[in-house]
Amino acid sequence: MKLNKKLLVATAVSAMMMVACSEDSKSSTEPENETPSSEVQDPTSSAEPGSATGSSGSAPATSSNSTGTSSESSLISSSSVANTDPPVMGCSEIMYNAPDGSALEWVEIYIAGGKDMDNMQNFLLHLSGAIDYTFPAEPLKKGEYIVVANDLAKFKETYPDFKGRLFGPWDDAANMKLPNEGDVVNVKIDGEGDVSCAFGNEPPWPSLADGKGRTLVYKGGNAAQPLSWGASKKNLGNPGVGGDEWLDGSKIRINEVMPNATGKNAWIELYNAGDADADITGWKLKVKRRNQELNITSGVVPAKGFLVLDAVENFDEELVVSNQGGEFYLYGPGEGEESSIWLPAYEGPSGLVDLKDGSTAQGPLASATPGAANAALKIGSVYINEIYYHPGSNANDIPFEFMEIVNSTDKDVSLYSSATNLSKGWKVEGINLEFASSAVIKAGALMLLIPETLDPADMLNLGLTEWGPNVVRSAYSIPASVDIVTYKGKLSNRSETIAVKEPFAKEDTKDGVQYFYIWHDATLYSDAWAGLVDADGAGFSLQRVDKTTMGYEAKAWKAAAPTIGKI
Repeated sequence: MKLNKKLLVATAVSAMMMVACSEDSKSSTEPENETPSSEVQDPTSSAEPGSATGSSGSAPATSSNSTGTSSESSLISSSSVANTDPPVMGCSEIMYNAPDGSALEWVEIYIAGGKDMDNMQNFLLHLSGAIDYTFPAEPLKKGEYIVVANDLAKFKETYPDFKGRLFGPWDDAANMKLPNEGDVVNVKIDGEGDVSCAFGNEPPWPSLADGKGRTLVYKGGNAAQPLSWGASKKNLGNPGVGGDEWLDGSKIRINEVMPNATGKNAWIELYNAGDADADITGWKLKVKRRNQELNITSGVVPAKGFLVLDAVENFDEELVVSNQGGEFYLYGPGEGEESSIWLPAYEGPSGLVDLKDGSTAQGPLASATPGAANAALKIGSVYINEIYYHPGSNANDIPFEFMEIVNSTDKDVSLYSSATNLSKGWKVEGINLEFASSAVIKAGALMLLIPETLDPADMLNLGLTEWGPNVVRSAYSIPASVDIVTYKGKLSNRSETIAVKEPFAKEDTKDGVQYFYIWHDATLYSDAWAGLVDADGAGFSLQRVDKTTMGYEAKAWKAAAPTIGKI
């Protein structure tokens, strides 16, 4: 049966007074191609960005299949955006976590394709997500890079030669700093044609942009992915210019790590994406959690090949890898020459897996493969079943986003770790959901996740004076056996990382408490996945078809009419 707005209103009207409205669902995308002659990077392409996007010379090591094997992209290229089409926004540079705790933070945006804006307010140009800002009634032309800052006086003091247009401060006076741990800034126009600009301080984000004076510079590709960003070559960045240079990462990457907790010495595997053998003698490996920096005593990584470093034999002191997870950084001799990996809590191996679109995914591995390309990512007991990320606009479409997770085991799973030294709920990264202490997902059961609130305009359009699990359960005949839980965030209409994480351990740090998680499932869905574009506003959802590994690949999903609350 096709589900629709009318069913929601008709069912809810029997329980409450109605008033009527329109949904402004969150939408975010990376900048698309402008015209055939434009230099705007196509986010759906797996090709490496070139010097037109600000490269300092060589392509990023992880923007193509880094194991050297051929792969067919699962993304489709967007058609060129003509000068008469609606504007498509881009985000080109971000200053977060400025050095010495400075209040200096800003975001640089531009029109990546389409027509100029005669009046930014006519296009409802605004920022949302980590910060909120509504642009004034002024024009914006392609080729102009504008900056939005939180502290205008500090910005002008830091960049006395800045000649561009500066906007700010941000609308929310109580939230005047970007989160140091990372978030997303959405650049939105009319709820469509926008970009989701991610930033973060965990691997593989460049560490030089995390409190060390460099900005994040957009390199090209999917702006929701860390590998689409690099640390600025220039200290404190270069606001209002565009086409900035970034520091090259290393062609040597951390590919797989085995913890000590298996009863044997730990080891770490490196991969060389370059065309020449690389002598890494003297390179440094930093174990952030232990605040330990080790020197590599010897080793050569063959071109397009692997090298396994023994925890005892290849370092000046023993490499200790905790099964509770943590961050690892490999530093070469050049500035910005680093590779990094974040390990989840897991007693087995963790590492990177190359995806068919040319990007990578990281997490626990199904098996150890030292000296060879990595196995599939290991999936846990709770997986992502359905994602309805861009509600359709037709009357027969479900007018709100939702997600579903499923317990694949034959036992109930508590979604709260109640150990006295932990007491922390599981979380679903990407939608700002942390489960309460009473949350349980029953054996073999599905759990429906819906937004905690709808915008007032959405409520009016749906004819609702109330919103919540009871309204949705009644309107869509959701069985009583299906628990409904609300989340505070919003799904991106373009591309976003969603992950189901179980807290495993915690540690007190100078910045507060840090939690370490077991990863059960994750995806970085995209509105440009070949064969799945009907999930992008055409009334279809993404539905899981492959549950043998994490859901990063397009082949793990199908696009079909939503089956809300049903497996």
